[in-house]
Amino acid sequence: MLQSKLPEVGVSIFSQMTALAQQTGALNLAQGFPDYDPPLLLREALARHALAPGSHQYAPMPGLLRLRQAIAAQVARLLPEAPAPDADQEITILAGATEGLYAVLAAVVRPGDEVIILEPAYDLYGPAVRLQGGVPRYVRLPAPHFQPDWAAVRAACSARTKLLLINTPHNPSGAVFTAADWQALGQLAEDYDALVLADEVYGPLVYDGVAPGSAWQHPALRARSFVLASFGKTYHATGWKVGYCLAPPALTTQLRRVHQFVTFAVSTPTQHALADALEADPTDAHWRGLATFYQAKRDAFRTGLAGSAWQLLPVPGGYFQLAGYAAFSGAGDLAFAQELARAWGVAVVPVSAFYHDGYDPGLVRFCFAKEAATLAAATARLRRPPGAGT
Repeated sequence: MLQSKLPEVGVSIFSQMTALAQQTGALNLAQGFPDYDPPLLLREALARHALAPGSHQYAPMPGLLRLRQAIAAQVARLLPEAPAPDADQEITILAGATEGLYAVLAAVVRPGDEVIILEPAYDLYGPAVRLQGGVPRYVRLPAPHFQPDWAAVRAACSARTKLLLINTPHNPSGAVFTAADWQALGQLAEDYDALVLADEVYGPLVYDGVAPGSAWQHPALRARSFVLASFGKTYHATGWKVGYCLAPPALTTQLRRVHQFVTFAVSTPTQHALADALEADPTDAHWRGLATFYQAKRDAFRTGLAGSAWQLLPVPGGYFQLAGYAAFSGAGDLAFAQELARAWGVAVVPVSAFYHDGYDPGLVRFCFAKEAATLAAATARLRRPPGAGT
């Protein structure tokens, strides 16, 4: 009889809530994807390369050199205080940041190694660690701001700590690392000789005039970090499943040893299209404009619910809004999320899904990466609970 390696793991909550939205006709503010298309320039580039001769065989395992060179040039422009990554030895193109997360953990975590995970956390983190025989050590981020309590993180570390897994801007809360957070992380990593896996897929989505940050900017971190980014998030193309990893040469070597046996290479025409888009934007206008673009959506959603009984938590980054619903229901967050889809017509994700032990903070997560009309329709429904009258 087959014994599952992950007996407690079922279909992800994101898939469940999207399916419920489809069944009920609810507006899908659950799963984190836009309801609009990537930029026309990028779509046209994909169409061009999809039809072009010579674009239909395997790309090089690390990724197309022209795409890696375009990424290196962009990183140099955006982070001028840091050395430009070497396109040959420090950049790897991946089948989305999800593959990157799994491949990094498979490359460096051995049985018995401990990995620090800050919760709430993306639901891949813990299972991927356990599949390598590693031991997740969870540390809760304190609500409502979800900034790390570094004394608590330090208390969770030990001689067996192999890696610290961080995510900024944070999913689901939108919390953003400060300069003090980066310094504390670097000191911890040095003290315990630990690696860092920096999930920075929402990297440019930092609001209210705050500058984005990255582990790549910090010398103490750069030498021991895998930094993951996602074109799916920055180009509104989550279905393309293309991301990349910045890491020093020794770490890149280990990552590629796993990557070559997981996906080997990423879609060739897609990589060409992304290289075209980066090369056509030498001032990084698209990347630099993302904060303004998404801050407007954040503000529209929050304005739409202003004065309502929803308890909106601060959103300094990312494209999710956490909200408390105590004024409407005393139910657990999963039951309330299901009621919200069926009776209110809006699908969300219960935040307990981001805790390994099902801890329920009484919050749900809305994705505001949606068209203005979608957000307006959703806030109208959310302001008028079922049975509330006109």
